[in-house]
Amino acid sequence: MAQFDVFRNPGRQRETIPYLVVLQNARFDRGRTRFVAPLIRAELIAVDLHALAPRFTIEGHAVIMDVFNLATLSRDQLGPPMASLSDDESRSKLIRALDELVAQG
Repeated sequence: MAQFDVFRNPGRQRETIPYLVVLQNARFDRGRTRFVAPLIRAELIAVDLHALAPRFTIEGHAVIMDVFNLATLSRDQLGPPMASLSDDESRSKLIRALDELVAQG
């Protein structure tokens, strides 16, 4: 399980949040949980293009990372990864969103 791997959402809100992306660094892989961000179906929310709302396409579905609902899940709940957002552009958008969220202003 690598940083920026994408998993199908095992939770009840799969229709709205079909995917989760792992955000934590591989240094913490020994832990039993994973720090994840939900990837919400873009057509279900009205969000302007913004660094806090990075957009991606997973399996042909437009999704937006929800930085305000970060969570931890047991790694056993996630199953196998089905995509990755580790390419340079996607990785930059994910990190920038997290930086924007916690940056002092």
